[in-house]
Amino acid sequence: MRVSDTRILTTHTGSLPRPPSLVELYVRKAAGEKVDAELAEAGHAAMEDVVRKQRNAGIDIGNNGEQQREAFFLYVRGRMSGFGGSWDRPPRGDVDRYPLFKAAMARDIERQVWVSAREGLPTAIGDIQYLDRAAVERECADFGATLDRMAQPFVEPFMTAPSPGIVAAAMRNDYYPTEMDYLNALGRALQVEYETIVRHGFLLQLDCPDLAMERHYTWHEKPLDEFLSFVDRVVRTINGALVNIPREKVRLHVCWGNYEGPHDCDVELKELMPVLRRLNVGGFVFPFANPRHAHEYRVLKDFPLDKDQIIVAGVIDSVTNFVEHPETIADRIERVAEVVGDPRKVQAGTDCGFDTSAGMRRVAEDVVWAKLASLSEGARIASGRLF
Repeated sequence: MRVSDTRILTTHTGSLPRPPSLVELYVRKAAGEKVDAELAEAGHAAMEDVVRKQRNAGIDIGNNGEQQREAFFLYVRGRMSGFGGSWDRPPRGDVDRYPLFKAAMARDIERQVWVSAREGLPTAIGDIQYLDRAAVERECADFGATLDRMAQPFVEPFMTAPSPGIVAAAMRNDYYPTEMDYLNALGRALQVEYETIVRHGFLLQLDCPDLAMERHYTWHEKPLDEFLSFVDRVVRTINGALVNIPREKVRLHVCWGNYEGPHDCDVELKELMPVLRRLNVGGFVFPFANPRHAHEYRVLKDFPLDKDQIIVAGVIDSVTNFVEHPETIADRIERVAEVVGDPRKVQAGTDCGFDTSAGMRRVAEDVVWAKLASLSEGARIASGRLF
């Protein structure tokens, strides 16, 4: 994992806006249409476009924007065996508390063209095995070739993959005797993808909203200890899946859900950190920009990073169309650096992705790129003060 002795490096959380034509193709595919050839061409073109736009925005550690996937975790159903059936995710605990907001949110969703990450999801109905290695190999090769053609525009490229826990939570277990059996099967299957990404020379980012968000989904009406036990089981599964990967090749993203909502049922980061610190990873990606969690950077003082770990501080909100002022961004970076005690261990990023499921974005595409350009300028200002 790259660190810098001279400046704050910039990055983001993975998903970037997909063009409307690509979203439409993913929606058609989800409806059962045969659009694979069109998708391959459109996805590749969109990937090249977002690499170019990241370079132009000044992003140091960039990725493929997840353009060749319909969602940050749903794509695994096409690469693994054992999924079928259908179910809907339970409602969010915080949204249920506010009927007027819930109704407004439902009206907004009705107008969206998107691939739902909450409704009509498959479940586990058979043995989970990773079948289609060709898909992840092709995705990595496409990204690598694009980077070569653009003269390696990033200090370090990364690719994302989902946590076994978010797959287990969102794609319900209807087959395995226990949750742990299901998690172990997912861990073994996803291990193939994790190791392939690293073998191609990319930094691996694990997307793990389950480690925080599931508190107000699946575990909302249960004791906190039961949720933390789930977090512990997922952490052990992740560590097992990373057994062959050096920890400096992995950063891990945790969030409370990439949606604009009350979030007043969110578990606090200080409750999670004793378990999260057991993860054998080289860095964490935490959201410190949104109004509910902006204060939690202070947790890093009570739970300091290991000597070889870094923090990607979310200093850009991914669900509002405010373009953060560079001075505001610089202030946020400097606060994190002060708590961490070493600016070399701090990178500047976004709270979450901007299009985590195709079409599910709150921020207009042109505003996204303005936000990322402001992120780069804010990091430049902070660098001048910190180094």
